[in-house]
Amino acid sequence: LGSIYGPDAVGLLTGDVAHRPDGQVVVMTTEVLRNMLFTGSPQLRGIGLVVLDEVHYLQDPYRGSVWEEVIILTPAPVVFVCLSATVSNARELGEWIASVRGPTDVVVETKRPVELVNHVALADRRSRRVDLVPVLADGKLDARAIALDQRASARRRPHGAHHPRLAGPRRSELVEALDERAMLPVIVFIFSRAACDDAVRQCLGDGLRLTSGEERAEIRRRCEEHTEGLSDDELRVLGYGEWSTGLEAGLASHHAGLIPAFRETVEDCFAAGLLKVVFATETLALGINMPARTVVIERLTKVRGETRSGLTSGEYAQMTGRAGRRGLDAVGHAVVVWAPGVSAAQVAALATSPAPDLRSSFRPTYNLAVNLVRRYQADQAHYVLDRSFAQFLDSRHRDALSRRLDRALRLLEDFGYVEIDAWRLTARGARLAGIY
Repeated sequence: LGSIYGPDAVGLLTGDVAHRPDGQVVVMTTEVLRNMLFTGSPQLRGIGLVVLDEVHYLQDPYRGSVWEEVIILTPAPVVFVCLSATVSNARELGEWIASVRGPTDVVVETKRPVELVNHVALADRRSRRVDLVPVLADGKLDARAIALDQRASARRRPHGAHHPRLAGPRRSELVEALDERAMLPVIVFIFSRAACDDAVRQCLGDGLRLTSGEERAEIRRRCEEHTEGLSDDELRVLGYGEWSTGLEAGLASHHAGLIPAFRETVEDCFAAGLLKVVFATETLALGINMPARTVVIERLTKVRGETRSGLTSGEYAQMTGRAGRRGLDAVGHAVVVWAPGVSAAQVAALATSPAPDLRSSFRPTYNLAVNLVRRYQADQAHYVLDRSFAQFLDSRHRDALSRRLDRALRLLEDFGYVEIDAWRLTARGARLAGIY
């Protein structure tokens, strides 16, 4: 953006960084915008356009409500552009936005700009040779994928152990195999911050070095540039030496646990083509412009609260959406690491299934209630609560049930039940009518 509009016109506002907040174009977190709306910030005067990237995040159980609050609370003249690659019910979402903000155009593009090839990666336990088995061929399960699943299921030992020749490749083995096939740079998604850092140490310990002397010198320069505001003692406490050593080898981790200076360095070096491997949590798939030639997903399950469950097709699409760089790659690659219990058919289902319908996670929190009471009259506060996507979907559901009830009442009248009051409809009558 700075190269288009000029560096003085573009700002950044997050919980950690405030850089040119009065710029003509300001990139900010949704939470910052919501708080500015509640406080009536003068910085919002004259605002003409809000771009909500990754708008499907409004279904996030912890932070999703903020997206809805922003859409509802932003003054009417402001135009919204909402972007997402994983919303199946885009028209339903568009109808809700139209009910809140006025006429809304829904634009749906189904063609991927860069073709995606899906693979399963496995290694021979004896030779340690890494194979990348393609999953799909002409939209159907590839013959080699079918053979892999048959091999895995037919050669089970007692007690469920798989055939000893099948194994998932080690991280360094997989990176080397991708390098040999000219499939770098790669983003490896690991659903743990600590595991991302451990992966860098593991690959360094295995002797991986993926950069040239010139690249190492440029990485060193960028590391020093981004961290020049930190003292030597601070850098020592933050583990600067180990971190920069990994970057100079072409390896880095990226997650919310890194300080902003470290994250910005990783993003800068990766965008410049200096880093070859980034081990990242799924937050990198949301709103950060870091496409790669290849994306690796280490596990098809993740922890959600106190339970572990499988990835959804929407989450798979979101992460693999980073594979394939426009203008640079003819195809992008998505690689799932094989493990007992992982099948090519399962990967194919994730790759070809549409994302689940977007649903609201809106809930009136104490923070929202206090701000509504402080900023709005009672009728206005109720209006805001009634305009949520959750309420919109609930109203549709009630309308559908009401229509079913009307049909049931007419059916009962046809059976000889006359002058039926819907409020006195018995459970038995409802069951007879087939409405529950």
